[in-house]
Amino acid sequence: MAIERTESLAAVLRAIRGNHGITQPALIERVGWGRSVVAARISELEAAGLVTTAGIGPSTGGRAPRQLRLRAESGLVAGIGIGATRMEIGVADLAGRLLARSEEQIEVADGPEVVLGHAEKVVDELLARHAEGRALWGVGVGVPGPVEFATGLPVAPPIMPGWDGYPIRDRLAQRYGAATWVDNDVNLLALGELHANPSAAAARDFLYVKIGTGIGAGLISGGRLHRGTNGCAGDIGHVAAAETGGVICRCGNAGCLEAAAGGAALAREGRWLAETGGSPAMAAILAAKGTLRAADVTAAAHEGDPAAQALLIRAGQLVGGTLATLVSFYNPALVVLGGEVSRTGDFVIAAIRESVQRRSLPLATRTLRIEPAALHEATGLTGAVHLVVDELFAAHRLALWLPGTTPAGHPELAARGAAPEPG
Repeated sequence: MAIERTESLAAVLRAIRGNHGITQPALIERVGWGRSVVAARISELEAAGLVTTAGIGPSTGGRAPRQLRLRAESGLVAGIGIGATRMEIGVADLAGRLLARSEEQIEVADGPEVVLGHAEKVVDELLARHAEGRALWGVGVGVPGPVEFATGLPVAPPIMPGWDGYPIRDRLAQRYGAATWVDNDVNLLALGELHANPSAAAARDFLYVKIGTGIGAGLISGGRLHRGTNGCAGDIGHVAAAETGGVICRCGNAGCLEAAAGGAALAREGRWLAETGGSPAMAAILAAKGTLRAADVTAAAHEGDPAAQALLIRAGQLVGGTLATLVSFYNPALVVLGGEVSRTGDFVIAAIRESVQRRSLPLATRTLRIEPAALHEATGLTGAVHLVVDELFAAHRLALWLPGTTPAGHPELAARGAAPEPG
């Protein structure tokens, strides 16, 4: 296909995907292409089975225009969101709407053979129940560690022993005969928030910050996920943070933000307070359970334990100090806070807000909003399926598969480069 043709096809399809029931006159205004070009692209997309009529729009004096929609039922995509101790697996239509999902308890440290083998079993079960004759068009995977997006290979992930360089993409592409993309879990959380949260979609420039066992950020710029050259943009958990006391991080460096403010740090500090008499509430939890986790620190804080509250506030201040630099540098409209530690009520969020407001440039915070995530970690699965659809419907990939009407059976599509910025 000619470049102009594929770009106009992708632009029309993108507008229809984002505006269910859009009319041809509205499409012309939105995409900026001429009437004849838009009409021709609609016809091509209808012939390919990607677009269909959604009804009749209101008349403005002449014949009432057709409303158009994506034929989301034409195919399926699968999403796999792998975390440190659990994973979410689902199948969705081409609009990214989840048709079925399953949450599984796992240990990522068990290695890729065990974890991916279990994931494949669940995907097979979901497809058997929900495919209804539809082909699998692609698979999206999120993992809790750095990923070289161009190859889909994890690169030295700190909490994923045995995963370094493991060919996740090749394994799943071969098994399902479908293009497969692998990304860092926080990138997919950001992408899911973009698609699932109208406030985030309207902002177009926002940071998604996950504060859980680890700390990471996803950057959305102009409505697009920014990964950087090698795919590790936003890895803020391993930046050097002031006032961390030089704690050794699991990455091997000292003074990382994650080592002082992540979930593992909260659990470590909480246990120390419990054992040294600094917190009777956490001592009671430790005695009852034999262990103490970040969630237990949160529970103690909500019960009024001042030591637990102080730990959460300090974590928020440390994260806020790093975010203040990012806010001044990046100037987002919105900061979205996700992850287990962020769901502690005002203890962490209020401390983050105060630090950002105090340490960022006044102009950068004039209209800045800092809010909890809309869908929490379920957004990662949403992001995984939208990753697949976004990549399949990019102009350069449409040119590769649209003549054959389906990308199913073409796993090599994922190796054809990331979706470029729309013109």
